Amino acid sequence: MSDLYRFGVSLEKDLIDEFDKYIEDRNYKNRSEAIRDLIRGDLVKKQWLCDNEVAGAVTMSYDHHKRELVNNLMDIQHDFQNLIISSQHVHIDHHNCLEIIAVKGRARDVEKLASMLKAQKGVKHVALSMSTTGEALK
Repeated sequence: MSDLYRFGVSLEKDLIDEFDKYIEDRNYKNRSEAIRDLIRGDLVKKQWLCDNEVAGAVTMSYDHHKRELVNNLMDIQHDFQNLIISSQHVHIDHHNCLEIIAVKGRARDVEKLASMLKAQKGVKHVALSMSTTGEALK
């Protein structure tokens, strides 16, 4: 027996027209692929809300000339070394750096790391890209 299940969905014409535009704008081949991704997206959000083990990336831009900022950022990262898989440091220009930190761990711990980095004076922006370890998704 196949692991693929088929089911019907009834939607208003306006809604399916918007969904078809969504599918076309994102280059999906069909509605099924788009629906699968939307479902997976919500399941990943649930993993984060339930404080499961998750994976993701913290992307941060900052002015590396701010006094003690680089040391503070490094100290925070060392405090969270159990979460950090890898980091990449990029020099954007003479004053600004971009850092991308790959993380894996409990959702609340990853969010705490991102919050602590964001709170540092001289940090211009921090974004947390929430993903999954993939273990709970097919």
